[in-house]
Amino acid sequence: MRSPITHSLLEGIDEPAQLRALPASALGDVADELRTFLLASVARSGGHLASGLGTVELSIALHYCLDTPNDELVWDVGHQCYPHKVLTGRRTALETIRKRPGISGFLKRDESRYDAFGAGHSSTSISAALGIASAAKQLGIRKRAVAVIGDGALTAGLAFEALDHAGGVGANLLVILNDNGMSISENVGALSQRLTNRGQQPTTEARGFFDALGFEYHGPIDGHDLPTLLRCLQELRDQPGPRLLHVLTCKGKGYEPAETDPIKYHGVTPFDTEIGIVGGKPAPMTYTQIFGDGVCELAAEDSRIAVVTPAMREGSGLVSFARRFPERYHDVGIAEQHAVTFAAGLATQGLRPIVAIYSTFLQRAFDQVVHDVCLQGLPVTFAIDRAGLVGPDGATHNGSLDLSFLRCVPNLTIMAPASGMELRAMLRTAVELGSPCALRYPRTAAVGLAAADQPLPRALPVGRGELLRRGSGIAMLAFGPIADVAHEVADIIDASVANMRYIKPLDEALILELATQHEVLVTLEENAIAGGAGSAVAEFLAARGIQVSVLRLGLPDQPIEHGTREQCMNEAGLDVAGIFDAIARHCALLESQQARSKRPLRMRDNAMFNGVLRLLTRSQLD
Repeated sequence: MRSPITHSLLEGIDEPAQLRALPASALGDVADELRTFLLASVARSGGHLASGLGTVELSIALHYCLDTPNDELVWDVGHQCYPHKVLTGRRTALETIRKRPGISGFLKRDESRYDAFGAGHSSTSISAALGIASAAKQLGIRKRAVAVIGDGALTAGLAFEALDHAGGVGANLLVILNDNGMSISENVGALSQRLTNRGQQPTTEARGFFDALGFEYHGPIDGHDLPTLLRCLQELRDQPGPRLLHVLTCKGKGYEPAETDPIKYHGVTPFDTEIGIVGGKPAPMTYTQIFGDGVCELAAEDSRIAVVTPAMREGSGLVSFARRFPERYHDVGIAEQHAVTFAAGLATQGLRPIVAIYSTFLQRAFDQVVHDVCLQGLPVTFAIDRAGLVGPDGATHNGSLDLSFLRCVPNLTIMAPASGMELRAMLRTAVELGSPCALRYPRTAAVGLAAADQPLPRALPVGRGELLRRGSGIAMLAFGPIADVAHEVADIIDASVANMRYIKPLDEALILELATQHEVLVTLEENAIAGGAGSAVAEFLAARGIQVSVLRLGLPDQPIEHGTREQCMNEAGLDVAGIFDAIARHCALLESQQARSKRPLRMRDNAMFNGVLRLLTRSQLD
């Protein structure tokens, strides 16, 4: 890397047209400035680092050779998009990345006209770029369509479907295969082991593979060699038909600690670039860590247990399991559909597979959950991490929908632990159940409740919740760790609090008890209100003809964008203030309605509630 480095050239680039005005001989200096700027900025703000360091030269070359935004450049996932953001007018905003109200850590069409297609999940770029190319042909518009996809993302079935379609119709499409040998962890599978053949000349298999799909294969080339990149892109950009350029890059390029350990530097919190990431004070145990420890404990007892993950070893807390039980650990790559059906196959042979997967990624495998697991009643456990709001990763990664799309699936038991200890108990319960089961938990430090501090049974009784606190007038039915927030609200309004534990089957007896003893039931969940746990409670009561007011609180019918988790919970109205306000307003409405019918609420006997209602009324008058 040249020395010393300034940012004089980079500061003059607010859009790619200004980059294209520079002589090609200056692009090496732009790359050096961009890399040092990226490292310094992300080290201050946090975010995805190693992937972007590896695509500096590729980002420059693509914008230099293409007429963006008229030519449409579709990036996959978004982890590697930071250099692209810097070159397209978001340099000064990079320090706000993943913070509210700053820019997203991924691609967003409404953030920039240079983001041709939004991305948060992987393996979508070829399909989207093929759609753009096909639309241009139909509309008679002259534009180039280019997809950038990593070797990790290429393992997904969606990418192969797009390649097959593009090759079959002879689409005018250029695909850039950015091969760095990594997903978040090391990449896995035959494609990585044999076809990409890193560091060597392309094998007959590689050329033959892409040729068979109808693509003209070029490469591999050094993705950090700007003159070679420019020459190849200039040659390929106007050729007709499906073309694929295989580019070899180094994840973390230019920052030795990230090159040495790209997994550690994939996503970072703020750190000192001079000393790198060092261990700080011990952080509270997260639900992810508790799951990882629990699955190791169970596997030591039960030889039937196997774990399946779609390329999320670190994120799902499985590093220890992979080390201790390598023959029972299956990383299938970025292939969520395959992960679920593969687990179903394991289950047919008497095993007890656990699919460790993020809520947002499970959406991709819904059909397999239904047909391959649940309709066959196979004993697969879905350990659903990142359920609920995830903070800085934003709307594409929020686990907002799993209760809604799983609750309707036959033969599936669904649980939500209210504490770390309960997660351990539920993991054992799921494995011993012998039928399809899902347990969901958030991306947070584990909370504890007074009632959960005592030892729990090895397996929990199915469909049984627990009344944690008895109050009057209002009962809060909490599904998951939000029970901890419910306790804080209950301290204000003297409400009852129930830890429901099960979404399916519901604890119907507990619901009936609470409905007969309270005037208002409030359901709390970190899932979309539509079709979630609260809907299940309301449906049950309606089916029984029980008339009780039900206030359902959860995630609203709108995307919750990136920010701190606290900001996101506040926006969703699921913090203490938001829940209190929603309950008070609901009760004020009930009071108004029942006053007109001359049937006052029995909660008028609750002095604490009356005080809350008066405060609300006063604030409305103010």
